[in-house]
Amino acid sequence: MKTDVEIAQKARLKPIVSVAKDLGIPKKYLELYGDHKAKVSLGILYKINSNKKGKYIDVTAITPTPLGEGKTVTTIGLAMALNRIGKETACCLRQPSLGPVFGIKGGAAGGGYSQAVPMEEFNLHLTGDFHAVTAAHNLCAAFLDNSLFRKNPLNIDLNRIFWRRVLDVNDRALRDIRIAVGGGRNGVERETRFDITAASELMAILALTDSLADLRKRISKVVVALTKDERLVTCEDLKVAGAMTALLKDAIKPNLMQTLENTPCFVHSGPFGNIAHGNSSILADKIAIRLADYVVTESGFGADLGAEKFFDIKCRLSGLKPDAAVMVCSIRALKMHSGRFNVVAGKPLDAGLIKENLDAIKEGAGNLIKQIENVRMFGVPVVVAINKFATDTDKEIELVRKIAIESGAEDCQVSEVWRYGGRGGTALAKAVVRAAEKGSKFKFLYPLDISIKEKIEIIAKKIYGAKNVTYAKVVDENIALFERFGWGKFSICMAKTHLSISHDQNLKGRPGGFTFPVSDIRASIGAGFLYALAGQMKTMPSLPTHPGGERIDIDSKGRLIYVSR
Repeated sequence: MKTDVEIAQKARLKPIVSVAKDLGIPKKYLELYGDHKAKVSLGILYKINSNKKGKYIDVTAITPTPLGEGKTVTTIGLAMALNRIGKETACCLRQPSLGPVFGIKGGAAGGGYSQAVPMEEFNLHLTGDFHAVTAAHNLCAAFLDNSLFRKNPLNIDLNRIFWRRVLDVNDRALRDIRIAVGGGRNGVERETRFDITAASELMAILALTDSLADLRKRISKVVVALTKDERLVTCEDLKVAGAMTALLKDAIKPNLMQTLENTPCFVHSGPFGNIAHGNSSILADKIAIRLADYVVTESGFGADLGAEKFFDIKCRLSGLKPDAAVMVCSIRALKMHSGRFNVVAGKPLDAGLIKENLDAIKEGAGNLIKQIENVRMFGVPVVVAINKFATDTDKEIELVRKIAIESGAEDCQVSEVWRYGGRGGTALAKAVVRAAEKGSKFKFLYPLDISIKEKIEIIAKKIYGAKNVTYAKVVDENIALFERFGWGKFSICMAKTHLSISHDQNLKGRPGGFTFPVSDIRASIGAGFLYALAGQMKTMPSLPTHPGGERIDIDSKGRLIYVSR
């Protein structure tokens, strides 16, 4: 089979103006970036406001493994398959960070015959939104340090500065740094750090805002530090909120692309899946849902993280209610959740992962069962999609189907969109239509008017399966501070490992009866949530021994190629 790049570069793309026209977006609402991608003006929202809303589908997954479950492949392929069965469909995806693209994960445009294209432009820069977020974020950091240099008129406590700098590159050397070394004309010497751009609160805000005016308002509320007498210091106090908004005035507009089968694809925002909510933008969804019969979006990581935040944070703010969810799994990933196997990058897969092994599937299926339960807690019907690999056997597939149905899934279908594109997902598409038409009884997991700790414990116990929750001393101190500031009614965004339903990445399958430790809690007031941390979250990833960037090059025609090293 051809490589992803070869498939993408041989695709017959429509001009993006034609893709937009077919969806119902007139050319006057497009800002073109070449022939095959465009930004969509927010003015389209007024034109389509009275249109009937389409069905809203979230694609989530079991707990991720190094093998990859194919969530983005399924999201794109399902959208194409829905179009094939007569449902006008659009998909909505997050923008990829350059960190993973040049690091260990690689691109995020799907794969095989289920890709968003042009794939090279999707993965590299796109329309520059990430760079706009980087610039706006670091402008605020520069204003903050300038205020310190100008005799600190805001009385900022140097030990209570929360705003760091960001960069869209994996660079471990910048995790902990010292700036203005030597002081004097260099500024006030202090310790700080860099995070990756996806971890910026501005990225979370971009994904959750619903207008330029709302963006300006949210940025003004961002808390960058505390004063020595524990008062808030915001972007508005630094007099930089307006300039930050100006840098994001184009980034707020969703990007329109297409799939290999010319299905419209909105690509917008890329908030970190751990400390933020890990979903694409509300604006993209709001535009798509008034134009298409079906909108297929994707939430980050497993259902315990991305889907829970999709329901409790994104849907709460957008007012959009999901009609169904798709739970992606693979046979070999379920085998890994048995705890029997270990995958080492660059080495051949354990033979047990690619040979028929019904016992390993049974032992690992607890993860699938729990993730189905997690989605059903929100009153949303679930369809399981088995991302099929060539080594899967009929007995293994039938076993997973039986487990899924017995665990409350509406249906369970094999997906072969990677190999066959939309036609490899028509059975899945029909199952999703049946589930969506059945009707959702959507509800939030918790109300906002209960205490911060009550919200944390509901998530930890109901979604993760914890027996109890413990809190570090700093958590109690911060909660008292947050409640004094009136932040007790914000949503909770849990920051934990994505490699387990629990807080411990070594606990595979369906862990239970454990103690969930909350080590810290922080505030993203502009974004509108508090994030509780379970363990240390690496907000500046690192590069592996052989980064993906080693294989990226261009040919004599300037086209992206992947080379062997």
